[in-house]
Amino acid sequence: MDRKVIVTCAVTGGGDTVGKHPAIPVTPEQIATACVEAAKAGATICHIHVRNPETGKPSMDPALYREVVARIRDSGTDLVINLTTGAGGRFIPGDVVPSEPAKGTNLSTPAERVQHVEELRPEICSLDMGTMNFGPHVFMNTPAHLATMAKAIQAAGVKPELEVFDSGHVRLANHFVESGIIEGTPLYQLCLGISWGQPATPAAMAYMRDLLPPGAEWAGFGISRMQFPMVAQAVLLGGHVRVGLEDNIYLERGVYGSNAQLVEKAIKIINLMGHETATPQEARQMLKLRNHA
Repeated sequence: MDRKVIVTCAVTGGGDTVGKHPAIPVTPEQIATACVEAAKAGATICHIHVRNPETGKPSMDPALYREVVARIRDSGTDLVINLTTGAGGRFIPGDVVPSEPAKGTNLSTPAERVQHVEELRPEICSLDMGTMNFGPHVFMNTPAHLATMAKAIQAAGVKPELEVFDSGHVRLANHFVESGIIEGTPLYQLCLGISWGQPATPAAMAYMRDLLPPGAEWAGFGISRMQFPMVAQAVLLGGHVRVGLEDNIYLERGVYGSNAQLVEKAIKIINLMGHETATPQEARQMLKLRNHA
């Protein structure tokens, strides 16, 4: 049966992709432009990180978020804005005293991780529902910190997108839903292929999907070469999709893509499978968003 599929574009992320791709968005202007271009290509939502404009490294500077969001809103696009709260969760133990953080740790308080969300009030923001070995470091999200962040996010009228990288993350998110910490119809994002979480395979996506509570809205994505196979798999399983340069820098083998091109390819897959892309207004109704600026 034909249905509306929401397409999220994650335009830059915080990974070490600057220098690996000729046009990773870095400055607020570049990030906002990438979002607008993705919207024109058909994206429903843009998921946004910010970077230090001089180094290209990930940043938590509220001023950078402020500029990106202002530029998008001033552009006249109807795009749904989704800001990350993932920054501030990295912990690297010291070599001599493991309890003391080593260089590269950015572990932050819940208040610091959501301050830009409370100020800018996007319609959606991510909430990473668990601790894991994330590549070479620990991505630390304790239940107490997550509960504090969830309450602050929702008090600002923002819908948390529950990012889950493994089955235990789904179980914790489900507990938050069941206990009322997460209010209303929950929105999950199944994040597959990241080291060391669930792999980007059809079986893993189906397993994660089957753990979700009845009536939940969900999307899923795979990183790198599994981005487009996981677009097809998410559509087959009844979910929404995510693409973008945060997760994959290639349009096809050896060919760099732009965010807009990745969105266009995802939409082609959705259309070939007999479905249509949801407009931002349709997504607002489907996800019961409250905070359209």
